[in-house]
Amino acid sequence: MAYNLLKGKKGIIFGALDENSIAWKTALACHAEGAELVLTNAPIALRMGTINKLAEITGAPVIPADVTSNEDVANLFTKSMEHFGGGVDFILHSIGMSINVRKGKHYTENDYDFTHKGLDISALSLHRILAIAMKMDAINEWGSVVALSYIAAQRIFPDYNDMADNKAYLESIARNFGYQYGIKKHVRVNTVSQSPTRTTAGSGVKGFDGFISYAEKMSPLGNADAEQCANYCVTLFSDLTRMVTMQNLFHDGGFSFTGVSQAVIEQMEK
Repeated sequence: MAYNLLKGKKGIIFGALDENSIAWKTALACHAEGAELVLTNAPIALRMGTINKLAEITGAPVIPADVTSNEDVANLFTKSMEHFGGGVDFILHSIGMSINVRKGKHYTENDYDFTHKGLDISALSLHRILAIAMKMDAINEWGSVVALSYIAAQRIFPDYNDMADNKAYLESIARNFGYQYGIKKHVRVNTVSQSPTRTTAGSGVKGFDGFISYAEKMSPLGNADAEQCANYCVTLFSDLTRMVTMQNLFHDGGFSFTGVSQAVIEQMEK
């Protein structure tokens, strides 16, 4: 059921790759709630994914952008503002990549060139997007920015590797820009720490099925799925959450505040 929570609002969705991605589900949810959208991803991701199908459904143009390039990000905002006839009201940052994970490098043996690239794409990209948006005055008063994170930013999960470092830095950037952009234009910036979710990117992490199974047993409400995360993002883009900023918001069925569950105890005692 739609409530028109985003009627009249305009937003940019970063990172929709295919129907499994949270960004894809969020675009659909925002569209259903009345928002107009621009979709963007790296040129290589656009070739690999099926984003044109999403563009058809939502009536959104697709504007390629490499988030490690200032020029690409500036061009994205320029074209988006031309399309919308003004600034944007919300942005979803759903971007993450670790070459160390893809190459099977152990955390203690990380290739630092890979690390730098992953950090640039997964975390510094948020700084770049917000810094350029601020210079271009691309986000409207009381706008909202959400970046997707994971609890590995606070706790150790074997084999999540340097993505944990990337997420920790991402959350720090969100807090810092939440202050700076809040002072300047009442723009709020938050991160959502989502349950482990079966996406194309997430499935590349070694032991990911174990993460999901463990989280399901630990969470009183069970794991939150991609569609539920999308709906949560909609609330954060809406005017109902105007005073929420600089927060890392756990959307994980209670996993983050559960010490141990009965299901896990019983599993251990088998």
